[in-house]
Formats: sequence, structure tokens, C-alpha cells
Amino acid sequence: MPLDFAAIRAAQERIRPYIHRTPVLTSRRLDSASGAVLFFKCENFQKTGSFKARGATNAVFLLEDTIAQRGVATHSSGNHGAAVARAAKLRGIPAHIVMPSNSSKAKARAVESYGGRVVFCEPTQASRESTCATVIAKTGATLIHPFENEQVIAGQGTAALELLEDVADLDVVLCPIGGGGLISGTAVTSKTLRPEIIVAGVEPENADDAAQSFRAGKLIRVDKPNTIADGLRANIGAPTFAVVQRYVNDIVTVSEEAIVSAMRTIWQTMKIVIEPSAAVSYAVIMQGKLEVQGKRIGIIFSGGNIDLDALPWTT
Repeated sequence: MPLDFAAIRAAQERIRPYIHRTPVLTSRRLDSASGAVLFFKCENFQKTGSFKARGATNAVFLLEDTIAQRGVATHSSGNHGAAVARAAKLRGIPAHIVMPSNSSKAKARAVESYGGRVVFCEPTQASRESTCATVIAKTGATLIHPFENEQVIAGQGTAALELLEDVADLDVVLCPIGGGGLISGTAVTSKTLRPEIIVAGVEPENADDAAQSFRAGKLIRVDKPNTIADGLRANIGAPTFAVVQRYVNDIVTVSEEAIVSAMRTIWQTMKIVIEPSAAVSYAVIMQGKLEVQGKRIGIIFSGGNIDLDALPWTT
């Protein structure tokens, strides 16, 4: 996959009118607890509530008009689907979103609110892909893959670009990893602007395909990952894994209990809403899985979409 920093810079200019430049927040209380200086890139404040708005907007707006008019399609647990639906609405074209049957109801409603047509499937990667292929065959829509798409990855890389423009001297960047789109864009951006920076991916122990693959040096898949971090249930893709192998320093895993604890801590301390998939990066610090003492750490909060009727500390 030909992905370079120039594509990320171009994506930043292309999507600028359609997204938020999200804030970087800090917390003295969390700094004190960790022994590090933490900078939180808050993509939970992004359009559609997650970083996915970046990549989807870049990819949809790069489509030629004749192709775009046939519509777009994707498969997603929610955030990418909402982002594609929104980008399609901005261009005035149809969007078909395949979602697993166990997707958050709030995320399904969000897709529909942007005009996306939701098609449910069995909660497996194979079912997502086959159902999406059927939809494309019937409609002629163009696939906007959630992570195996250069334009999507370039758009995702703009979050780290903004972070490093605002805080140039970071020692470490922590980033959630599911399919690998966000960390691929983050790693290319970070290593280009600051070659000495440590880039680490974070994923749930119950969905640790990327960590296993990283250690083995080859793709290893996890079937039906059972994690509260629904945005990280996808297996890493082959193209993004190649980027990870080249640029990422480490992939760390965290427990389900740590994810919930980190999420609750951020809600209580910073007074902001993040979803479980976003909480994994801070969970690393809470669990002591990474040496952070005295370092300046960038943490990407990937999103804030959650079903308020099913909070993990009330069920």
C-alpha cells in the first residue's frame, strides 16, 4: 500500500472544511498519578463522535463524480459506518452500511441519522465481508473499506498530524489498534515528523490478533473476539500490518477490567465521554504495561460513541 506523509498532508487540506480540529487536553491529576506528562487528542469531539470522520471524508471526496453517484458501501461496527454515511450525505450520494447484529444500538441509530441504509449481518469478519460484497453487487456502490484503503488511512493520519503540530516534543504516542487504519496513519505521521518517537498500539487482551501477529511476524487471526471495545474487534488487515511492521515499535494488550476502569477514570477526572475503544490507551498506563515515568505521552482518544443505557459499570 503506497502510503506516505504527502498523502496525509493532502488529506488534511482536503477534509479541513468538513471536520473539527479536535482539542488536546491535559490533566494534572492524571499526570501526577502516572508520573508522566499526558496529552490527550480528543477525537471523541470529532464529527460523528470519532476519528473515523477523517478517513471516510477523505476517501469519499476523492471519488470521481461518475463513480460517486452509484453510492458507497462499507462494513463497520458503527463508527466508520456513521462516518461514511455522513461523508456520503455531504456529497449527496447513497450509503449502504453493513453492521454486525451485535453492534451498539446507539451506533446503528447514528448511521441511520446520517442517511445510511443499515444492513445487519452475523457478527463475524467473514459475514461482514460477504454481506458487503452482496450489497455492492446489487447496488454498484464503491467499497470504502474501514482500514484497507490508502485514502482512509491518510485521513486517519491527520489526527496525529494535528497532535504533533500542537505538541511537537512527544516521546511516545499511544494509539488503539483494530483493523490498523488509525495506527498506520499515526505511525507514518509520527515517524516522519519525529523519527525518534515511540509509537505503540494498544488492543484488548480478548482481541489480540495484532499483538500476536506483531510478535510472530505474520498475520494471525482471532475469531469472534469478545471485548467491550467493539471498535477494536476487527482483525488487522494485511496492508496495515505491513505498515505496522515497518513503523510501530510495540503493541501492548490490556484487560477488560482495565478498559472499564480507564474509561470510568477519564469520565470522572476529565469530565468527558469516551468509549471503551478509546480507553485502551490510558488503560496501558493504569495497568503499568509501559514505562512512562518522566516521559511526554500523546494519547489518541479515538471516539466517544456509547450506549448510555448500557454503561459497563451499571450492567
